[in-house]
Amino acid sequence: MHFQNYKYLIYSDLYRITGQTVTLSALLKNIFNGEEGFKYIFWMRTCRYTKSKPYLKYTIYPLAKSIRKHLRFKYGIVIPVDTQIGSGFYIGHFGGIVVNKESIIGKNCNLSHGVTLGQSNRGKNKGCPALGDNIYIGPGAKIVGSVKIGNNVAIGANCVVTKDIADNSVVVGIPGKVISQNGAEGYINNTDYDTCQQSGAVCGCLRRL
Repeated sequence: MHFQNYKYLIYSDLYRITGQTVTLSALLKNIFNGEEGFKYIFWMRTCRYTKSKPYLKYTIYPLAKSIRKHLRFKYGIVIPVDTQIGSGFYIGHFGGIVVNKESIIGKNCNLSHGVTLGQSNRGKNKGCPALGDNIYIGPGAKIVGSVKIGNNVAIGANCVVTKDIADNSVVVGIPGKVISQNGAEGYINNTDYDTCQQSGAVCGCLRRL
């Protein structure tokens, strides 16, 4: 991972929460005293970046790894650092979140508490989920196996998904069934961070790094 990509991911994750230009003070505040989900995401991203750099692997990475491990047990969030996760990742409420490291998560994904992205060890869906962009996953929802979730999908609370889901679907129930094509509109907010960056509204702290 390049440093510019790391900065971009951190910026996009925080922008999803605030919807405002990120300042150095706001970044530090959210790292240490902000929402639990962002704190975990920040140290998870930092672990992945520092682990990949020889000059950081034996300096900053051990500290980042220790902090992430502490937050893992404190908040009940288990997302391996090597998991492929796009920009604008948002965890609304912590607790009981488990993601298999082979899962793929697109950009602007919202995870709620009690969500599992799990592996199936046999059958036609053997493997792990692959999620598209702009996806909302409600509390307690489970997505299991090598299912493909399209873009702009909303998955309801306690839903169990074991089949592919097309773009713009709303899925509820056990097993999950599509009930409309209204998608995730209204659930996925503050996704215009690319526009803000292009217009120059990039946080000063990230420009200086």
